Amino acid sequence: MVSATTMRRGTAAAVAALILPAAAAHAAPPVPDTARPSAATTLPAPDLAGLGSVLRTARSQGAPGALARIDDHGTVHRTSFGLADRGTGRAIATTDRFRIGSVTKIMSAVVILQLVDEGKVKLDDPVNLHLPELLPDDRITVRHVLSHRSGLYDYTNDLFARTVPGFEAVRTRTFTLSRLVELSLEHPLTTAPGGAYSYSNTNFVVAGLLIRKLTGHSLATEYRTRITAPLGLSDTSYPHPRTTIPGPHTRGYLTPDAPATELVDATEQTVSWAQSAGAVVSSARDLNTFLSALLAGRLTSAAGLAQMQRWVPAGTGQAYGLGLRRRDLSCGVSVYGHTGAVQGYYTYAFTSKDGGRSLTALATTSNNAPVMSTMLGTLESAFCGKGPAVRRDSAPEPWHEDTTAGTRPGGTEPAGTGISPG
Repeated sequence: MVSATTMRRGTAAAVAALILPAAAAHAAPPVPDTARPSAATTLPAPDLAGLGSVLRTARSQGAPGALARIDDHGTVHRTSFGLADRGTGRAIATTDRFRIGSVTKIMSAVVILQLVDEGKVKLDDPVNLHLPELLPDDRITVRHVLSHRSGLYDYTNDLFARTVPGFEAVRTRTFTLSRLVELSLEHPLTTAPGGAYSYSNTNFVVAGLLIRKLTGHSLATEYRTRITAPLGLSDTSYPHPRTTIPGPHTRGYLTPDAPATELVDATEQTVSWAQSAGAVVSSARDLNTFLSALLAGRLTSAAGLAQMQRWVPAGTGQAYGLGLRRRDLSCGVSVYGHTGAVQGYYTYAFTSKDGGRSLTALATTSNNAPVMSTMLGTLESAFCGKGPAVRRDSAPEPWHEDTTAGTRPGGTEPAGTGISPG
C-alpha cells in the first residue's frame, strides 16, 4: 500500500501542433507574471520525501488513498499510499484512472482556442451571437465565460447545499447542458459582464454548448480528435453519461457533512451535472503529458496560448486566464494548471512555465477541508524542492473558486466536492 519509484524514460515523440487582441468591455486589469525561473534547469530538485509526507498526511486526515506523479524532462517520480478499493483492499497505483473534475475546464478551453485559431469564433464575440437568446445579457462574451467573468450564477451551489443528499439526487441523473444553464438563470447575474473573477461552473457548461454548436460534434468527439488522440492519452476519456470509469481505476469516497460518518463510495455516477465543466476521466501520466504539451505550445497557436495566460486576480497567490489557473509558490516559482474536485476525488494538476516539469497529485476523498488544504503542499514539494516546512493545518482556501459543487454552509470546500472542474 506504499509505493515510490523513480525512472528515466526516452523523450516522447513530438506532437503535431496544430485571439483576438481586442480587450473585452469592462475587462479586469491583467496580472502579469512576476519574475521567476522559466528554464527547467533553474528549478530545484523535487523534494520527494516531502511529497510523500504530504500524501501520508492526507491519508491520516481521511483519504483512503493518495498518489502523485512528477514528469521532469524524462525522469519520472511516482509515489502512492493507501487503498484504491476499501472493499477489496487493493492498493492504489499511480497508473489508476480517476475523475479529474475541473481539470476538464482546461480541455474545454483548449478546444475553444483551437476554434479561435480556425476562425470559427472570436474570443470577444457575444455568446448570444452563436447561441441566440441563451443568456440574459448580450454583453457576455466567449472570453468572459472562459475567464469566469460572465456573472453567471453557479447552479451547483443549489444542487449541493447538502453534500450526500445532493449527490445522491444527481448520481444517476442525466441533464442537458441547456437545462444546467436554466438552473443558473433562476438567479440574477452576480456581477456585470466583464467584471471581477467569480468562479462558476455555469461558464464551462456554456463553453460546452459553444463547442457543440461550432463543431456539430459531441464533446467526447472533440476532446478525442483534438486532444487525447493526437497526444496519445490512452487513459483519458469522456464517458458521460456512463456511470462507470473505464479501465483500471481507483474508487473515490465522499465525506459526509456530519462528523464521524462513514464515507460514501461515490465512484459510480454520471457526472452529468458537470459535463464540459468536469466530467473527464484520466490518469496522472496523461494529465502530465497534456499540460506539458499545452505549455510547450503544442495544442494552440502561440497567440492562443498567450490569450490563455492573460491573467486576472483570482485569490491569494492565484490568477486565472482562460480555463487555466496560475499559482505562485513560496519559492518564487509559478505553476500552471487547475485543481479538480468531484465527489470522491481531489486533483492537483500543474506544470512549469515551459511545460518541462509536471505534477499530478490525487487524494481519493472530497468534502474534506483538511485534505484539500494539505494537497496544496504537493506543489511546494514538486516545484520548490526542500525548504521551510509548509503548514498543513492552516484554514483551507475558498474552494468554491475551483469546484463544480458549490460551497457548503460554513465556507469550506464545495459541498459534494463537486468538480473542481475548477
